[in-house]
Amino acid sequence: MKEQIATFFTFQKEDAEQAMNFYIGLFDNSKIIDLKRWGQEGPGKEGTIMHATFSLNGKLYMCSDSPPIHSWGFTPAVSNYIECSNNSEIERLFTQLSENGKVMMPLNNYGFSQKFGFVEDKFGVSWQLNLQ
Repeated sequence: MKEQIATFFTFQKEDAEQAMNFYIGLFDNSKIIDLKRWGQEGPGKEGTIMHATFSLNGKLYMCSDSPPIHSWGFTPAVSNYIECSNNSEIERLFTQLSENGKVMMPLNNYGFSQKFGFVEDKFGVSWQLNLQ
């Protein structure tokens, strides 16, 4: 049975492939499942991603390079929530995801978690990291 719900990233700077490969490199059990590129016929720039399906730690994601530029982008109101199993994992993910991005909440004890951080990565996608 196909999964009915997947997270879909709409990239508008022709960086969908760079982002997808970055995320796959961060998480175990991650891979590209399917990849279709824009051809000469467009409307997207030739070679950019028309539609890609990939998994991050076994969870289904999709992305594309959007030919039209929209008035909206990613928002921190919708984020990826990651339960980290140990301190080295949360530190590694926080460091890598925040590089050239924006730290919205540095790693700390905020009362609801012994260690939590909230970042927007260099592609504009938001991530909440929590130590179990």
